[in-house]
Amino acid sequence: MTNPSSEYDKGFDMGLTRRIIAYLGPYKTLAASGVLLALLTAALQPLPTLLQRYAIDHYLVPYTNGSNLNAAALYQGLTMVVLGYVGLRVLEFALTYLSTITVGYLGQNVLRDIRADVFGKLQRLHLRYFDQNPVGRLITRVTSDVDAINQFITGGLISLLTSTFLIIVFMTVMLTVNWRLALIAFTVLPFLFYATNFFRGKLREAFRETRTQQAIVNSKLNENITGMLTVQLFGRERRSSLDFDHSNRALLGSLENSVKWFSLFMPTVAVLGQVAIALVLYFAARQILGVDVVGTGAAAAISVGTLFAFVQWTQQLFQPIQDLADVFNNLQAATASSERIFGVLDTEEEITDKPGARTLENFRGQVDFDRVWFAYSEDVTAQTPEADDRWILRDFDLHIRPGESVALVGATGAGKTSVTALVSRFYDVQRGSVKVDGVDVRDLAQHDLRRHVGVVLQDVFLFAGTIESNLTLNNPDIPHERVVEACQYVGVHDYILSLEQGYQTEVRERGATLSTGQKQLLAFARALIQNPDILLVLDEATANVDTETELRIQDALKKVMQGRTSIIIAHRLSTIEHCDRIIVMRRGRIVEQGSHAELLAQGGYYAKLNQLQYAGAAD
Repeated sequence: MTNPSSEYDKGFDMGLTRRIIAYLGPYKTLAASGVLLALLTAALQPLPTLLQRYAIDHYLVPYTNGSNLNAAALYQGLTMVVLGYVGLRVLEFALTYLSTITVGYLGQNVLRDIRADVFGKLQRLHLRYFDQNPVGRLITRVTSDVDAINQFITGGLISLLTSTFLIIVFMTVMLTVNWRLALIAFTVLPFLFYATNFFRGKLREAFRETRTQQAIVNSKLNENITGMLTVQLFGRERRSSLDFDHSNRALLGSLENSVKWFSLFMPTVAVLGQVAIALVLYFAARQILGVDVVGTGAAAAISVGTLFAFVQWTQQLFQPIQDLADVFNNLQAATASSERIFGVLDTEEEITDKPGARTLENFRGQVDFDRVWFAYSEDVTAQTPEADDRWILRDFDLHIRPGESVALVGATGAGKTSVTALVSRFYDVQRGSVKVDGVDVRDLAQHDLRRHVGVVLQDVFLFAGTIESNLTLNNPDIPHERVVEACQYVGVHDYILSLEQGYQTEVRERGATLSTGQKQLLAFARALIQNPDILLVLDEATANVDTETELRIQDALKKVMQGRTSIIIAHRLSTIEHCDRIIVMRRGRIVEQGSHAELLAQGGYYAKLNQLQYAGAAD
């Protein structure tokens, strides 16, 4: 897992910027159009002021000083300037509208592509990654962080180009009209450059801290909403509120820090802009009044129209510089977010298919664990000492014949669930090998392997949608008849028909309206509908159901296990008495194995477990 603090030590990374720009590739025409329209809009900005300068110097000043008293001619000239001015503003409006809508479409398309890439990456990542990263943090990646990238494109990258171009346009026009006055206006630019760099660093740190605190708040929300039953059952509402308030205040503090630096940046730029205007007014006024002019007259020094234009241009010059403050705002947020997004996209996929991965042909259902050593910690390697407590399975050696039903029993933490996870290759072993039909699962295509494995978990997850869509997992190739048949097998068909809309009844999030037993039966039916018909893995499927439902599941089990390699995990020993072989596990090792009767006759660990369980039931 990436350490957030290490991310925040980085500066602005052009490599990240290039990777974001790469997403513009499929939309080159849209991007080029947006940039071109934005640049054309920027190029128009100085023109209205040029018209105003022309009107003042050629029509207003001559009339006021009496050098031209032809009012009709002056009025006609002013009318033409006004029409030109209005035309420029209309053209500017049209270009701005087209530019904004083009850039908006561009940003939304890139947003969709990045979100799809992140979601697709999450689909391929190994389960260990989700063990180490909270759900709220990952949701932040796909939502808030991706939105920050959109802001980078629409309000950052394009604005950076147009604001920079606009600054160049104003500086060029000002130097062309009066280079001396222009240089006077530019004297504050070095101070502005220093201030920009200073505040940019502060904003970068502030926005990165904000992203971290936002992810923490999202994690807290997800955790408390998901576990609301436990929170209320144990009266933890006040404690949870205090805990959330602590995280929420940390987020508030980081946001206030961002606002503080941003609020200082904007007035600093504004004050420097006003200083530049004051300098322009001072030196231009001296020339107009003839203080710095020798023998040529005030008018030869600088015109009133030029002074007016320079005041306007100086204000307009500092406007895009002020806009760059908001641009840097977006850039810093996007830099922090892109680091985190590309951190997900760059995460190594530990469980991948080898080039030319094999598929299972004429599958028989033989499963072999050859001296397997396995640990969930990514720090554990084949060279880790055997005495290390992080090992879950230790020299685990098990060979299951095709069609054989095998039960795994043992105390919590013995490694039973890990065995089923390794068969489906959700994790790779550090030592030894797991084989299916004599082929190492690491040499098989994951999708082909897992389509042969039906899994029923203790913690049933139901998706938002109808009951039937949950059973078929939205596979259109599964006919309704197969769904009904599987539900009849497990005895949930009558219950589904009792609902108002039957199989089309909407299931609430995580099946909130269904009982534990009903969800368990639906999960069992879902496994049957997928028709693994080669290998059926059950993970404590009957742990949370009543006796009547358990008997119903046991009856269905006997039917579906015929001819299938079956691995069953159960805490209730009564559910596995019929299995061909029972494997007793303790601390990651096999301590006993045999049939139910054989293990009872041995009087070992299994017999003690059986005695304790029945004694507890009797009490």
